[in-house]
Amino acid sequence: MENGNDEVEKLKSKFVSAWHNVKYSWALKSKTSFSRNSPVFLLGRCYHFKAEDDENPAENRSIESTDDEIVMGNVEEFRKDFASRLWLTYREDFPALPDSALTSDCGWGCTLRAGQMMLAQALIVHFLGRDWAWSKALTLQSLDAETWTSMAARKLVATLEVSLQGERPVAPLPFYEAQGGADEAHSHLKEVYHRTVVSWFGDGPDALLGVQRLVEMGRIFGKRAGDWYGPALVAHILRKAVDEATIPELEGVAVYVAQDCTVYSADVIDSHMARQRAQGPDADFPMNCRAVIILIPIRLGGEKINPDYFNFVKGILSVEYCIGIIGGKPKQAYYFVGFQDDSLIYMDPHYCQSFVDVSKSDFPLQSFHCPSPKKMPFNKMDPSCTIGFYSKSVQDYDRISKELSKILKPSEKEKYPAFTFMNGHGRDYDLSGPAEKREWPFIRDTRRAGATAGDFVLLGTKYHFHPGVHKRSCTTYHNGNALRHYEQQK
Repeated sequence: MENGNDEVEKLKSKFVSAWHNVKYSWALKSKTSFSRNSPVFLLGRCYHFKAEDDENPAENRSIESTDDEIVMGNVEEFRKDFASRLWLTYREDFPALPDSALTSDCGWGCTLRAGQMMLAQALIVHFLGRDWAWSKALTLQSLDAETWTSMAARKLVATLEVSLQGERPVAPLPFYEAQGGADEAHSHLKEVYHRTVVSWFGDGPDALLGVQRLVEMGRIFGKRAGDWYGPALVAHILRKAVDEATIPELEGVAVYVAQDCTVYSADVIDSHMARQRAQGPDADFPMNCRAVIILIPIRLGGEKINPDYFNFVKGILSVEYCIGIIGGKPKQAYYFVGFQDDSLIYMDPHYCQSFVDVSKSDFPLQSFHCPSPKKMPFNKMDPSCTIGFYSKSVQDYDRISKELSKILKPSEKEKYPAFTFMNGHGRDYDLSGPAEKREWPFIRDTRRAGATAGDFVLLGTKYHFHPGVHKRSCTTYHNGNALRHYEQQK
């Protein structure tokens, strides 16, 4: 009887995975409309689609268009840049997850996948540089809704038929004809790095940064396979996964996660210098300086995003050291990589693809790259997100913190920064103590002589401390509206 129940569970799992394939394909678009009159930003790069001699441009044009005048702009460069980013999606038929019978992350693993994509972008920049582009990026087959739905429906029928016969279905991986090969040893070396980084995010138990390892790390934080993960938790899971990676290539990379919307500069610098200090004073600098991936969990409003933060998000995605944003819509995570006008550009993890064995030297790369960008209005963005930056060295961090401080500088609309930089270490502010005894790093102590009124925003709540008055006002944003109440100061 037990074997019968196992077969039922396996059949149910296969049906659910195949159904997710069909379910998510309805929202798939092969052609996302982009305006030819507005710049497009992609992870710090700016692209213009309007051709120089185009006197009567259409209002919008599909990114898949092959019109000669558009090619004279830099649409092709944008397409190549976008398609070169690593695309990590739902997968099925991989080995069972830790302490679970699940062999797919469909329906619950989208935030983990978005986090993987952000981390993958940081590693691509670290090993290959921001200018790197995959040589086969423009040869990817378009994933139009009709083709994807038809393929998913056929797979659903085949899966059920073979499952009822008691056999395991083997879905053939899509084949894409390669065009040309590596021209030089340098190009070949870059392709080796590319393939190596992809392999770290495989779905087998040995992949250092794969979903299996991330689920294992999640158990430390009380999460199990099948649970939903938030952007802030994923940031901490990524940090732990990189910290515990056991290969020399990742010894030169560290992940720092901001505390309470605050980046403590001394902690970041310590992360940069940890490798050099471990090797002693004679270590070569900056060769032994670790790169640091800075992850900042923030909340840009209450239940909905506060429109005052739209320009802030645009500013973040416009800087060259940005590695994207783990965000999305409520209960549906995306990896935001750019914007045009009032729409975000993102990579969508909600496509259930077949397991790829990355332990093979010639495993196919095509399913790890997305040919078609998608857009979403800013006002649909969930306020809870994690933003990321790549800092190569201490000098790099100094420049990043100064430039970001300008973006964070209060303006008429954005009066309260989404996060802040502070000197010193996080431990200097005793953030682990009771809330009423904490010395908040955002303001001055109102009990000290010369203290002035101070405001700060923490996870969508604005706090205002009044000097000389033993109370504080607390403004909570609810659906964009400010609700104020007072609390006695202890």
